[in-house]
Amino acid sequence: MPSVLPDGEPAPVDGTLPAEALAGAADRPLGFYAHVPYCATRCGYCDFNTYTAAELRGTSRDDYAATFAEEVRLARKVLGDDPREVETVFFGGGTPTLLPAADLGRMLAAIRSEFGLAADAEVTTEANPESVDPASLAALREAGFNRISFGMQSAREHVLRVLDRTHTPGRPEACVAEARAAGFAHVNLDLIYGTPGETDDDWRASLAAALEAGPDHVSAYALIVEEGTQLARRIRRGEVPPTDDDVHADRYLMAEEALSAAGMQWYEVSNWAVPGDAARCRHNELYWTGADWWGAGPGAHSHVGGVRWWNVKHPAPYASALAAGRSPAAGREVLTEEDRRVERILLELRLSAGCPLSLLRPAGASAAERAVRDGLLEHGPYEAGRAVLTLRGRLLADAVVRDLVD
Repeated sequence: MPSVLPDGEPAPVDGTLPAEALAGAADRPLGFYAHVPYCATRCGYCDFNTYTAAELRGTSRDDYAATFAEEVRLARKVLGDDPREVETVFFGGGTPTLLPAADLGRMLAAIRSEFGLAADAEVTTEANPESVDPASLAALREAGFNRISFGMQSAREHVLRVLDRTHTPGRPEACVAEARAAGFAHVNLDLIYGTPGETDDDWRASLAAALEAGPDHVSAYALIVEEGTQLARRIRRGEVPPTDDDVHADRYLMAEEALSAAGMQWYEVSNWAVPGDAARCRHNELYWTGADWWGAGPGAHSHVGGVRWWNVKHPAPYASALAAGRSPAAGREVLTEEDRRVERILLELRLSAGCPLSLLRPAGASAAERAVRDGLLEHGPYEAGRAVLTLRGRLLADAVVRDLVD
């Protein structure tokens, strides 16, 4: 485990990687995550590493693209003569599209210049619906982005208010049409279910509106109330009701029914796409299958060959480190073989392909056999040597995982 300083921040690391982390790298996919830590306002449920304008001490959004490019150059040095081209790039945040499209294009160009992009590279940006328009979408497409993910969350205004979302109902659906017109081949809508005050009819309306917009990918997440957020404080004060696990389960079943009826297929517990591999988020699949990725930006996490590290969180020390020619990494850990085994089960079990039974120890293997009898794992894949969740198993995925990792 990483060492920790007295103030709670992980101890700094020098940015180099052990030789064993780079061994065999040419045979592993490589992705790039670009963290843009800026938001116009802070949503009440969000605990991501993001900053509003008032919270940006000692740094400016105007300089971010150039600072980011410095970390890309550092990545090239650290990874050395690694011949791999980048297969996926994902711009997340925050709200990446708060930056001008030209800045996002320069950030992508830095990755292309230092590493090269595979001919079929997937290049995604997240976007809040109010932060784009037809001109900016066209500029993003021209810069090389070919996939976009809009934060829709809900089609109901009162639900959006509880979440502190600033877009109006109908705007995400319009964004899908504008993105298609700009030439985006792949468009995702993010939905959240289980918001306090949301009814079954509200959730059905959100699913219907999302599907009518015509994305080829939908992500649907249960609302998790994180400690320290404004929403957690509102629930504690009794201003809004708490979330309910039974409601979450019912809403998940409604999502599965609506999305599958529309021809989408689940490929990860919270993600559905039209049939075929093209519409799936290949970048997230790198995370779920333990491939290599470099995360650039304040607070971004990376993983290469069993070594995981993370950057300082605030944009000011992040920029200062790079300006001084130092790594912005705050700490790291080297995963043991047991760590990697457990993580493979945790992540791969969430996929429609499941995880190999060969990863399981005797106690986990016995638990898998029971899970098949209990209707939590599919019988056919189990006979073929894989643990694949049934629909009921997806509802209880965390519990199934806990049993299988023993």
